[in-house]
Amino acid sequence: MAEAFARPSDRQEIEQRLDALVERNRFTIAVVFPLVGAVLLLASAEGLLPAILAFNPYLVLSGVLVMRLPLVAGLLPLVGKRALTALSVLTLYSYAIEYVGATTGFPYGDFVYEVPLGPMLADTIPVGLPVFFLPLVLNSYLLCLLLLGERAKSAFVRLPAVIAAVLAVDMVLDPAAVALGFWSYGGGVYYGVPLSNYAGWVLSATVATLLVDFAFDSTDLVNRVRSCPFMLDDLVSFVLLWGAVNAVYGAWIPVGVALLFGVGLVQLDRFDFAVWNGLPGRTRK
Repeated sequence: MAEAFARPSDRQEIEQRLDALVERNRFTIAVVFPLVGAVLLLASAEGLLPAILAFNPYLVLSGVLVMRLPLVAGLLPLVGKRALTALSVLTLYSYAIEYVGATTGFPYGDFVYEVPLGPMLADTIPVGLPVFFLPLVLNSYLLCLLLLGERAKSAFVRLPAVIAAVLAVDMVLDPAAVALGFWSYGGGVYYGVPLSNYAGWVLSATVATLLVDFAFDSTDLVNRVRSCPFMLDDLVSFVLLWGAVNAVYGAWIPVGVALLFGVGLVQLDRFDFAVWNGLPGRTRK
């Protein structure tokens, strides 16, 4: 493992402490936070919260950061120089493509942020954009590695599967975000989202998947995600949060897609309330 942020001994201690923190608080992070978040977002959209709390950008960003902890802890031992470089390029790409999209309408279609998701860069896109974007790709990649099994060794199978999974993730996210008023396309055939958005996501998902594929050794990544029980908890949070928001607004196709992700997580034994909450009589397979 290459050094990235600290001396090996210091880094190992950080990794162990972060693993322990996430393991102790799995239920709170993966279940309580997204469900409370869904309630707060819906209450904000319906005007039921005081102005200081409604869509508070720092509250939104801090909640997202907490839900990302399992993914960060899971990946940290694998982040060497190559991964750091590739993820940095992906971060820059996410800023560039989002800024171009927000100012020109290419490649997603015309859209505008209606709610600041934390501090805004040039009053146009969120500074915390990579915190929202990168996990969508990383979670999709990890899920596909586990579901595909031996077939994931072939790039001709792995890469298209991950790209399709990223598109499916956005089929859940975008309708809910539009319904909440996070951003607007001015209308579209898919719950207010135009098909051009998904054409743009084919481009971004392809670029992101190729960079993630370059960043990590697939064998090391498979071994880590198999041995780290909480590594996909961020995807559990995604299913609960955005599935709930879509359900409240009656967006049943996105709810169905979210449920498919949930089925995959259950199949992989990654969706277990009893284990997370320390209830007796259950052990992880």
